[in-house]
Amino acid sequence: MAGRVEGKVAFITGAARGQGRSHAVRLAEEGADIIAVDICEQIESNPYPLATEQDLAETAELVKGLGRRIVTVKADVRDRAQLKSALDEGLATLGHLDIVVANAGILPMAMGDPQAFDFIDAVDVDLVGVMNAVAVSIPHLGKFGSVVLTGSTAALLPGATDNPAMGPGSAGYGWSKKTLMGYSEQLALHLAPEFIRVNVIHPTNVDTHLLHNDGLYSTFRPDLEHPTREDVEPAFTMFQAMPIPYVEPVDISNAVLYFASDESRYVTGQQLRVDAGSLLKVPGGPQSM
Repeated sequence: MAGRVEGKVAFITGAARGQGRSHAVRLAEEGADIIAVDICEQIESNPYPLATEQDLAETAELVKGLGRRIVTVKADVRDRAQLKSALDEGLATLGHLDIVVANAGILPMAMGDPQAFDFIDAVDVDLVGVMNAVAVSIPHLGKFGSVVLTGSTAALLPGATDNPAMGPGSAGYGWSKKTLMGYSEQLALHLAPEFIRVNVIHPTNVDTHLLHNDGLYSTFRPDLEHPTREDVEPAFTMFQAMPIPYVEPVDISNAVLYFASDESRYVTGQQLRVDAGSLLKVPGGPQSM
């Protein structure tokens, strides 16, 4: 069924590449116009390169190639004023807002000498950044507006993001993603009278830069000095119940599309795992409830 979000406008953070770009393209394929923001700068504690302005421009070209409108703005989710200005710029062109996808995130896992400030950076982006995106958006959402937050299945797994070997930044990532669960449920409850729904998607490993970097490779294969993608894929595969190393960004985007569309108009406060069964492998996991 084409045109599932025809005529809607989506505000997407972390849209320059990875999952955010995929969400922008998938929603555009189904008729949405896009307000896309990304920091397009490096955060010092994050050991892998973040997106660039060129990446954001490429997202814009992909959306335009689908015949949809897009406004791109360089903005830091940690700064609520920047986000408000970015959204205002988009609204001035596109006129209204229907969908919020708070996707921007970092995983500043330990490499070299981990610092306590890594925890703060992770929380500022992965939790405060989400709250900032929601705060500036809610005044513009009308009936059956949709807020979609990016969680993490890894954060739900004991010994994953809270592994001491991963450092304070990973702990901050995991704590932030877990905190989003309660935050989203409270938000969904209080926005329900306005017919605005709030849901969280918890991906497993996704084929993006957050997964494919030297820091995470070394964590999964500490026995090798310079592990490659080929070296770590068997270890990544052990993470899921289905025998795959990771899902593709579009697999998460398809879930975003469902939550963004009117097909889910009465679905709110949900925690959806797109995890190839990874949490099912945990002793005492949901299969034992």
